[in-house]
Amino acid sequence: MKDKVCLGAITGSYGVRGEARVKSFCADPSAIGDYGTLTDDEGRTYTLTVTRPVKGGYAVRLSGVKSKEAADGLRGQKLWAPRSALPELPDDEYYYSDLIGITAVDTGGETLGRIHAVHDHGAGDILELRPIKGPGTILVPFTQAVVPTVDLAARRVVIDPPAGLFDDSDEDDDAPKS
Repeated sequence: MKDKVCLGAITGSYGVRGEARVKSFCADPSAIGDYGTLTDDEGRTYTLTVTRPVKGGYAVRLSGVKSKEAADGLRGQKLWAPRSALPELPDDEYYYSDLIGITAVDTGGETLGRIHAVHDHGAGDILELRPIKGPGTILVPFTQAVVPTVDLAARRVVIDPPAGLFDDSDEDDDAPKS
C-alpha cells in the first residue's frame, strides 16, 4: 500500500445514531477529516466528518454509515488516504509509512534487518525490526541517539544500538571470573 497512508483506525461505534469512534494517527489528530475520501482495509470509501473529541479519539460521521450496528461492524478497520492527499515534507522529515520495509544497518554498515512497523505507545516511538539473524522481532527506541540517520533515498536507517540489543552475550564475558 505504498500509494496510501494510514491515518487512523475505527475503534467502534459512538452513540446510537451511526457515529463511529476513530483513533487518529495524524500529527494534528483532529485533521483526520481533512484529507478527502478515505478507504478502509476492505476497499470501501468514506467521507469522514469529525463531530467532537471523545475519550480515546474522535466521534466521526462516515458517509453511508447510518446505524450503531453498522459502525460497530467496522471496528478494527484502518482508514487510508491516498499519498497524494498528504502535504509534501521538507527533506529532513518523513512519514512513518516510508520507513516500513527499509534496511536497518549498524554504525559499521552491517545489515541488522528490516523495519516491519513503527509503534507509538505515548512515551516515544519504537521501531519493530525483523532481524536477519534469528526469528522474531527486536524493538528499537526511535530516538536520535539510537537511530542517528534516516536515509530514505538509500532506503536505510543507521542504528547505534544499546549494548545487548542485538546479541545475547553479556557485556562482562571478557571480565575475569572470581
